[in-house]
Amino acid sequence: MGSLFRSEEMTLCQLFLQSEAAYACVSELGELGLVQFRDLNPDVNAFQRKFVNEVRRCDEMERKLRYLEKEIKKDGIPMLDTGESPEAPQPREMIDLEATFEKLENELREVNQNAEALKRNFLELSELKHILRKTQVFFDEQEGGLHTTESMTRALITDESRAGNKMGPVQLGFVAGVILRERLPAFERMLWRACRGNVFLRQAMIESPLEDPSNGENVYKSVFIIFFQGDQLKTRVKKICEGFRATLYPCPEAPTDRREMAMGVMTRIEDLNTVLGQTQDHRHRVLVAAAKNLKNWFIKVRKIKAIYHTLNLFNLDVTQKCLIAECWVPVLDIETIQIALRRGTERSGSSVPPILNRMETFEDPPTYNRTNKFTHGFQALINAYGVATYREMNPAPYTIITFPFLFAVMFGDLGHGTIMALFGLWMVLKEKPLAAKKSDNEIWNIFFGGRYIIFLMGAFSMYTGFIYNDIFSKSLNIFGSAWSVNYNASTVMTNKALQLDPATDDYRQTPYPFGVDPVWQVAPLNKIIFQNAYKMKISIIFGVIHMIFGVCVGYFNHRYFKNKLAIVCEFIPQIIFLVFLFFYMTLLMFIKWSKFSASHEEARFRPGCAPSILITFINMVLFNYNVQVKDAHDCRWYMFSGQEFMQKFLVIIAVLCIPWMLLAKPIMIMRSRKEEAHQPIMHNENGDTEAGLTQNANQVAQSGGGAGQGGHGGHEQEEMSEIFIHQGIHTIEYVLGSVSHTASYLRLWALSLAHAQLADVLWNMVLKMGLRSDSWYGGIALWAIFAFWAMLTVSILVLMEGLSAFLHTLRLHWVEFQSKFYGGLGYAFQPFSFEVILESSGSSAEE
Repeated sequence: MGSLFRSEEMTLCQLFLQSEAAYACVSELGELGLVQFRDLNPDVNAFQRKFVNEVRRCDEMERKLRYLEKEIKKDGIPMLDTGESPEAPQPREMIDLEATFEKLENELREVNQNAEALKRNFLELSELKHILRKTQVFFDEQEGGLHTTESMTRALITDESRAGNKMGPVQLGFVAGVILRERLPAFERMLWRACRGNVFLRQAMIESPLEDPSNGENVYKSVFIIFFQGDQLKTRVKKICEGFRATLYPCPEAPTDRREMAMGVMTRIEDLNTVLGQTQDHRHRVLVAAAKNLKNWFIKVRKIKAIYHTLNLFNLDVTQKCLIAECWVPVLDIETIQIALRRGTERSGSSVPPILNRMETFEDPPTYNRTNKFTHGFQALINAYGVATYREMNPAPYTIITFPFLFAVMFGDLGHGTIMALFGLWMVLKEKPLAAKKSDNEIWNIFFGGRYIIFLMGAFSMYTGFIYNDIFSKSLNIFGSAWSVNYNASTVMTNKALQLDPATDDYRQTPYPFGVDPVWQVAPLNKIIFQNAYKMKISIIFGVIHMIFGVCVGYFNHRYFKNKLAIVCEFIPQIIFLVFLFFYMTLLMFIKWSKFSASHEEARFRPGCAPSILITFINMVLFNYNVQVKDAHDCRWYMFSGQEFMQKFLVIIAVLCIPWMLLAKPIMIMRSRKEEAHQPIMHNENGDTEAGLTQNANQVAQSGGGAGQGGHGGHEQEEMSEIFIHQGIHTIEYVLGSVSHTASYLRLWALSLAHAQLADVLWNMVLKMGLRSDSWYGGIALWAIFAFWAMLTVSILVLMEGLSAFLHTLRLHWVEFQSKFYGGLGYAFQPFSFEVILESSGSSAEE
């Protein structure tokens, strides 16, 4: 749990492995997932490394498995997934795996080729069957069933004699074939133009689709027969058929020959159907057997490939018998890693134990924050802004509470919060079956990954909904109102301008036990005015407390990295500036709430005399204290004695903090450099310690903690002009940012009011229409209107408004909160883990 507040302490280790035991040891480390290896051969080409042949063999095996997977999915065969992850097989098992995959691939390819050839023959016979049937109809239609081409000849002679062509009897030839239906119109036009109308074309559609053996798709075709005269036209017709990819088939002229051929074709089709069925059964059996082990085969091959890819990062010693690796490991897990190494050595049968040595380095270690399924989503929000610098304070544990709470301030509605909480709770309770489905829907994966965030946001929204006493724009009257109305019902219903005075007996002087009094729900004119003041003030209060907490977290960064210079020159003036101005403004709000009331005995402490906090703060900053008594009620501008002196003191001290932040640190660095320059050479080594300043900066730079000090660690190599400019930018950013960030928290108030008004609009303009009808069809109308209202509520108020509040909350954490202490300049710890590799491989395969 400690690493959640600050990243794990990491160390660079050197690992010596015997060549025979290296594979088993790396396999154990992959199962453990706690070691990040460094590439010791950055200049060596990937094709020149030691284990490149093994990686290629794994690639080839993976290709064969992908081919099997594609064929299995094509047939719709379910693949067995036990959810277990088998261990990486031994190197000698690769040969058996390769032989198995080779046998399956060859067998499947042979079956597919045979099936394709059979399907092609079946297609040709089917097309020939349709040609024989359709052409028989063509011939039977001519001259009362004359089954020769004489009728065609006579028709052609009759047409030519009418045209004045005196020719003797001629014999026509014909060709028959099949063409795709969509190509038929163009085919007909080309025949007419190329042959100048000297051909006779008849065509008929094949009603049932035919399967294309090359891709398995169903295509629609048509049968055609073309009559022509002479060899020249015959050659031309065949070339046109070839150009349009029409398939020509032999068609006997005599009816008896056609019938005999048709009977032979039907016999051959039946035989082919039998052979095709047996072929498909054999293919199905092969794929079913492969589907049982495919998932495990994929895992084994990918583990082997990952191990050899990792071994390629190692160096060989001079004797070629030992592999040397460098890796980042968490200090707390060194013993666990050594146990895994010993286990791998024993499994390989080696007698030489592995050696793990810690190394000294000035390189920045990676950042490693341990997370579980609950904290992972919040850590992902932080890492989306930037990975924490090594050993920097991690904002994630505080975000677990502040993020859903600030979201709920904007989204406060008991009804909408319940919908969101129930959705998040459903994903939490069903997380195992939902995770097992492994959906490739990106939006769903985002929702499921943030299921705990959604649940907490909904639960906190229910709490703030109770505080606001708001449920679908209505209020709950659980404890009874603290107000009493002395008017009768008719007066109240006909007079919208009536008001209740809290100074009279209409108010019982007992606050509502929890949240806002429900009587404000029936005050349409001043309800928004009251909620404006209430929500605006709590937004500023939460914002100032949130920013002060961020500055205080920065102090723990400075103290951990022993950066006294940053504490004195940055933290102290920053916290003074923020507390003396903005926290004082929030204190004025509490003083105003507690000191002024409608029933106070003195008139100057009643609401009419309460000063404006905003005007008071502006006059405080501008030193505008030349004010008079307001009116005859002796109203005063000050809420307590000594307020003017105190405000002047606070502003003066806050203004002095600006040059303190601007000049103190550069001046002290410059002095330390001068002292260092005047020291003897023999004392240069500890001169920084005597100066008491530069050593801290060096320690910060070596610890990678520059970002933890606001980015000011390690100035020993920086020019003084750059230090002054950098400090000036940082000071201006903090001073102006304090004002703009405080105003930025007003988005809590703005989005809360917008959400409440949208809910009120949906109630008054949609659902209320279904409640006005007293007739028999009112129930039907209410059912339809309620469905429409529920759809708008979920889509607009829960999804769209929820997303808007989520993004604004994210901005408040990234900019207003984390900018006070978080640098986010590190890089993530990416250990060699089979679990991560298999997850990434599975997601990429699905895409």
